[in-house]
Amino acid sequence: MDKCRSAEVDMQEIYGKDLVTEGIRSKVGELIRVILDTELDEAIKAVRYAHSEERAGYRNGSKERNIYSGFGCTGIKVPRGRIGDEGGKEHEWQSKILPRYKRRTNSIDAAVVSLYFSGTNLGRIQQAIKPLVGEAPLSKSVISRLVYRIKEHLDEWRNRDLSKQEYVYLYLDAKNLKAKVLKQVKTIPVLVALGVRIDGSKEVLAMEGQLREKAEAWLEVLEGLARRGMNRPQLVIVDGHRGLRNAVEETWPKILVQRCTVHKLRNIQQYTPVEVYCNVKADYQQIVQAEDLQTATDAYKKFVNKYKEKLPKVVTSLEEAGEELLTFYRFPHEQYKSLKTTNPIERLNLEFERRVKTQCSLPSEESAIMILFGLIISGQIKFHKIRGWQKIPEVRQSKELKKCA
Repeated sequence: MDKCRSAEVDMQEIYGKDLVTEGIRSKVGELIRVILDTELDEAIKAVRYAHSEERAGYRNGSKERNIYSGFGCTGIKVPRGRIGDEGGKEHEWQSKILPRYKRRTNSIDAAVVSLYFSGTNLGRIQQAIKPLVGEAPLSKSVISRLVYRIKEHLDEWRNRDLSKQEYVYLYLDAKNLKAKVLKQVKTIPVLVALGVRIDGSKEVLAMEGQLREKAEAWLEVLEGLARRGMNRPQLVIVDGHRGLRNAVEETWPKILVQRCTVHKLRNIQQYTPVEVYCNVKADYQQIVQAEDLQTATDAYKKFVNKYKEKLPKVVTSLEEAGEELLTFYRFPHEQYKSLKTTNPIERLNLEFERRVKTQCSLPSEESAIMILFGLIISGQIKFHKIRGWQKIPEVRQSKELKKCA
């Protein structure tokens, strides 16, 4: 096809040759060779051509290899050697810096995995890194192997020590993630624990699939946090599930609990006729968006009196949460918005849904956890500090709150 008529444009024609990278690339091979030569010298305990009583082996030529790095493809000569062991047997020397089958640097592998977890499909990944790896094969199996390495880190992450950090607040919520598992769309319930450190930053502490009854599953998650050394938080923010609430009480008796105000509004909506929902919602917001606890309490009583005869089920749903709907008012005003809902966990759900749109299917529920974990460690999901985090020292010193902690 005539190049001028083609829709494709060579980006190099727009930006010109990268003379800096080209100049560096010409020296990369020489630098790698020096590094490998030095490593081999240390292994055989002698430099090239030197006579030494401590010599433990000898050089044995070299072999050609292409290495793909951030500077593109570089052809190098990898030195070879023979090393003697304590039994007098010789074996071929293997570089620890550049293992036998290593063709890409770790930075390239990390870039590939990050692109994968960002939702980029295989074709686009290949196109994105083509300037670096050229025509080097980058198949689905290669990416699968790279992603599978994360599985080992996932197991370590699940069991990591939590005793070295102090967590002030803890969000708990179950997210129902939809994904294709074995060619069928299934709902994958994942229980998520999100902690807030003393500097206001958030950290995912646990993500577990719900393999049994929800109450038992939550108790297992919370007992796992305690077993890993997590401190007793000063506030736990939860949805309205009774099993979760009981698990929290069993793990940390008499702890302060905030019921998610968004979940409660959804519950109320189920019992509200469509034609009056806007009024009910506005009255409810007077409770959860008040300036202080006294104003919220007054709005709460007004709501009950207004609807107890007209919409008794709505009032019953509101009263089911009790005072735990207003716990956040006991904390600094600047933190109200952050502490009254489990919305921070919603970010995981949104990012997961965006990510799995590019995935034809997931082989198992564990794969869903893997993707969530990959989204976190690859930087696709970044949590902001809670609002008013500067007030956390004040919370920790509060005598009233200490009594409940």
